Amino acid sequence: MTDVQSGVTAKRIHADAYGALIEALTTIYWNKVPFEQDLRRRLREHPELLARLDFTLTKRETSAQLVEMLVAEEQRYCELAIEMMTDISRIDTFPNLAKQVDAEDLLPQAREAVAHLAKWVGRHAEIAEEREKFSAELAAHRDQVAKTRGFAEVRDELRQDFLRLTTMADRQRAGIEFEGFLHRLFTLFDLEPTLAYNLSGEQIDGSIYHDTNHYIVEAKWLAGTVEAKHLRDFDGKVRFKGKNALGLFVSVNGFSEGGKDLFRQSTSFITMDGGDLFSVLEGRIRLDELIARKLEHANRTGDCYFPATQMHL
Repeated sequence: MTDVQSGVTAKRIHADAYGALIEALTTIYWNKVPFEQDLRRRLREHPELLARLDFTLTKRETSAQLVEMLVAEEQRYCELAIEMMTDISRIDTFPNLAKQVDAEDLLPQAREAVAHLAKWVGRHAEIAEEREKFSAELAAHRDQVAKTRGFAEVRDELRQDFLRLTTMADRQRAGIEFEGFLHRLFTLFDLEPTLAYNLSGEQIDGSIYHDTNHYIVEAKWLAGTVEAKHLRDFDGKVRFKGKNALGLFVSVNGFSEGGKDLFRQSTSFITMDGGDLFSVLEGRIRLDELIARKLEHANRTGDCYFPATQMHL
């Protein structure tokens, strides 16, 4: 396809190739610091791009932000995009992932993302060698972004998955799959989760990191509310970790009034219920912001319970 303004033939990169780049950038690092360092190294000759990237966002959002810029000025940044795709598609070791507790799960995901990107790199090389176009030109930048597996799309997938779990007849199975749901949700917001399902206790135990804070996580999907005894036990677990420990108790079906009253003036943890989760999944509030506001409320009032419905969203 000929570029009307320049009069030269413009090579177009397929929408799915850009999507594969987002997925690979998001997956090859678990921690945000090495992710940012890697992008800064790759873009060191393009300070105009670095200046517009927001590294306070999640890895996926920052990666999508970069791809949007590459797409918007594809003629200018085509070589950079191809160079990044080619270089990342050749990665075969992932030291940042290898040292994580969940390395056995994280490494296959990274290898799959890199392999998928490599297929698009190979296709581009083949078409370029034959002096053909990489693919049909996109109708508009909006269509391009819609075809990448961006942050909003992954969040919507999680919303559909959550709705599916609420209607499952096999509640034990739903509880087990809830672990995977939470892991993907926490990962989307770069909270570096480590979760494990406890069959006998019908609960999920683990941890997340947010804003330099380490949270001990307990999650339950019971038929009814979580009672005071569960919250007392969790409070003891958190306090046993030390005075700087924080806790996050997730109960899809909420908490009893007695339990909430017990930790209304002094608490070592914050709580999250199904309404909070759905507020995040519908995009009314970000998960990281929700956690920050719950923690601020707990520090100010001593109250463990501050649902999204009471916040001014």
